[in-house]
Amino acid sequence: MTDAADATDARLRHGRVSLALSFFVQGVTFALLVTRIPAIQDRYGVSDGLLPAFLAAVPVLAGVGSVATEKLVARVRPRVVLRWAQPVVLLALLGVGAGDAVWQLALALAAFGLAVGALDASMNMLGVSLQRAYGRSIMLGFHAVYSLGGIAGASLAWAGAHWDLSLLVSYLPAVAVLLPAALLGSRWYADTDRDPVDRRDPAVGGDPAPVAGPVVFKLLLPLCLVMAFAYIGDSTVSNWSAKYLQDVLGSSEELATVPYNAYMVTTLLGRAVGDLGVRRFGPVAVVRCGTLLAGVGFAVVALASGAWVGILGFTMLGLGLCVIVPQTFAAAGRLFPASSDAAVARLNVFNYVGFLIGSPLVGALGDLWNYRGAMLVPMVMVLVTLVYARSFGTDPARYGGGHERSRTADVG
Repeated sequence: MTDAADATDARLRHGRVSLALSFFVQGVTFALLVTRIPAIQDRYGVSDGLLPAFLAAVPVLAGVGSVATEKLVARVRPRVVLRWAQPVVLLALLGVGAGDAVWQLALALAAFGLAVGALDASMNMLGVSLQRAYGRSIMLGFHAVYSLGGIAGASLAWAGAHWDLSLLVSYLPAVAVLLPAALLGSRWYADTDRDPVDRRDPAVGGDPAPVAGPVVFKLLLPLCLVMAFAYIGDSTVSNWSAKYLQDVLGSSEELATVPYNAYMVTTLLGRAVGDLGVRRFGPVAVVRCGTLLAGVGFAVVALASGAWVGILGFTMLGLGLCVIVPQTFAAAGRLFPASSDAAVARLNVFNYVGFLIGSPLVGALGDLWNYRGAMLVPMVMVLVTLVYARSFGTDPARYGGGHERSRTADVG
């Protein structure tokens, strides 16, 4: 092997580890915010009527940040955007904990929303480009680390609530550890789409980089719909699982906390082994299986006769939904290999669209109809993914088990 190939292999390994760290940090950060919403509301005296406006503003501004990132990465590399967006997100979280006036909360959440949109877009841009350089599925692994971070963040939030710690005392130690770790790790981000030697240049034994072209939204639209529907399903679990178990299935308040924890754990497990499934069976088969499992999970929840059957349904949802979002980003990168940054940024907006629609949709249907029936609506939406499953199969040979892999595909 040449010295150039050795250097490329090392850079890819370091880039993979540092990007995984970024996903983990973001998982912790986001969980620390969303799991302490009641404490945030109490600290700032935000009324129940005003709280939805604050919560909706975050994904709206995140969508703006994602769109801005598409324009920004035409001038600077995605790794530069990620390097500075992540500290802003962490400092904004600290700002949420440190303020004492509503305007300060609004300012901190605005900064959090804009920065998190740039962070999500740039993280997945780097993940897609690294997967292309490896020549095999690794995206699910990054999202598995995000899920692990979410579990860690939720655990820290539980400890803060249990010991009745202030938001600032809860957030400060986490930020003090995660901020320098993220800055240090950012030194090794591998922006492979911008460096010819990392894009399987002929000089190191690979294919030439494709010429960039426009992202045709008509071709991207099926993936955008899949992304939105997946997040509608995800937000249904995160926002309504506890209420559903307690109010509809008659569980205790303590037992009502179990479905979301089970969902998070099965999401982590599914993503941890998902890349192996993609390499063995291909992305289309994995997405179809995940979609069917999620659909059955919603049906089990809707028809559950008791709390433990409902928990089983939410557990199935975690195993099913967990594979869809990472594979949607990966499919966008394969569909537009020379313009994957722009494709990922546009696709990422529908993450927030789904988040905005999901919670109020289920709540409104539950109030107007009933919550059992409301669970069938996200089920139908998620099952629409089956119609678009072939969109995940662009260039399946490279991701279906090792065909046409370059030397760098065997790294790590």
